[in-house]
This record gives sequence, structure tokens and C-alpha cells, in this order.
Amino acid sequence: MALILEIVTPEKRVLNKNVDRVKLPCCEGEIEVLPGHIPLITMVDAGEVKTQTAGDVEYLAVDKGFVEVFGDKVSILTEAAIDIEEIDVEAAENAQKRAEEALQRAEEEKLDPAEVEKLESIARFSIAQKLLKKNRR
Repeated sequence: MALILEIVTPEKRVLNKNVDRVKLPCCEGEIEVLPGHIPLITMVDAGEVKTQTAGDVEYLAVDKGFVEVFGDKVSILTEAAIDIEEIDVEAAENAQKRAEEALQRAEEEKLDPAEVEKLESIARFSIAQKLLKKNRR
């Protein structure tokens, strides 16, 4: 029996496939979901999602969001997600640097709280991408 894993961002459906198990970062720590898991809704932290299917392992970086486990379906709704193979470390470093610089200016310029949250999200997801790529080389 397999799980249906769906990862959705505001821009697109990043992943929709059958997996044997999925491990993801949550607000209370890391959880692993197997077929037959109890129903669950919780917050997802920025970090690594690990999927396993018949011995094949796949890693994705996700930003914060929510996960719903119901029946044998796992739905992750997140601000951003990217496969480890698509991560460009240099681009992530540049995005992090620009976001951190903008956050420093935000204190002086009294930016809208929504804009500050967006900048924090960019910095957080960039860090998650860099760590995932570094740990999986």
C-alpha cells in the first residue's frame, strides 16, 4: 500500500506521486508518515522533505506551511518547494543576501509587515536550500 504525496505552492503543484513513506519537518520536530497514519493537520517548518519509494530516496526543500494527512494522502501546502537537483546554491546565497539587506533597511523605512514577512520567507527558504544541498552532496 502506498501514500499519495502532494506538494502544492501558490504557484504550482510541485509534486504528486505515490511514495512508501515521507519524512518532513514540523513545528514540534520531524515526523515520518507511513500508510495507515492517523489523521493529522500540523504546521510544516522550512527544511527537508525526504520521500522513499521502493528503495529510491528523493529530497526536496520546503518553506513553512501546513501538512494534512488523511487516509493515505499527504498534502503539503507550502510557500515554496524545490527538488534537491534543481537547487542553485549561488542563486540561493544571492537571494538570502538581498533579503537580509532589505530586512536591515526595513527597520529604517518602516516597511509593511506583509513585506517584512515575505523577505523573511525568502531568507528562510534560501537557508533551507543551501543546507539541504550541502548535506546531500
